[in-house]
Amino acid sequence: MTTLLLAQAANAAQSLESLNPIGVIEDASRTVPGFEGGLSSALNILILLTVLTVAPSILILCTSFTRMVVVLGLLRQALGTQTLPPSQVVVGLSVLLTAVAMGGTFERMWSEGLGPYARGEQKDQLVAWEGAKRPLREFMIAQIEATGNTPTVLMILDHRGIDTSEPEQLTWEKDVDMLTLVPSFVLSELKTAFLIGFRIYLPFLVIDMVISSLLVSMGMMMLPPVLVSLPFKLLLFVLVDGWTLVAGGLLTGVMAPIGGT
Repeated sequence: MTTLLLAQAANAAQSLESLNPIGVIEDASRTVPGFEGGLSSALNILILLTVLTVAPSILILCTSFTRMVVVLGLLRQALGTQTLPPSQVVVGLSVLLTAVAMGGTFERMWSEGLGPYARGEQKDQLVAWEGAKRPLREFMIAQIEATGNTPTVLMILDHRGIDTSEPEQLTWEKDVDMLTLVPSFVLSELKTAFLIGFRIYLPFLVIDMVISSLLVSMGMMMLPPVLVSLPFKLLLFVLVDGWTLVAGGLLTGVMAPIGGT
């Protein structure tokens, strides 16, 4: 009985020695679709879902959406209509205006980066990313230069420990990466949007001051000036076709630097 158990143990040991774990892994890898030394299909799906998750942030931060939604929000406050138009309308109009303004940039991103990768013509994800990133970088750089907000880029570089004592020696391609360019672009868009909002506020502020002065001179101090000035502001805004002027001005400001580059 002991001899039989020893013989079975020896046979089991020989079987374990003959087993090649590396060969088993290689055979298993051949059964995984899309695994030829690169990423598996599961990892590709995971990367795609991650990109789709951060897509709203990219839309907000790397496009003209920030300028559009801030200006339209300030316009609503200047009119004094409280929640009219609703926030859904303001955001939706901002998205549509952004799509119109950045249509050329989006087409270049697809044709130079995402399109070849989706069709299988380009297998390298890094090359596809570089091709899609280039038009977006050019758009953001053109907007920063057009609005004269290059000091914002120098500020970000300075806080990252990069020497900015000689700004003329710095170049966009070598010294300004996306980690520096994106926050600089957002700050530039916020500054530009608030400047546009200030110009929009001025005529409505004048109407409020005139109405308030008239009410005080008439002794009607208990009547809220906003209640009286609102119809006049709406009438002025409609007569000058304000929505078209504001939307046209925003599109012109965003698309002019693109056409010039």
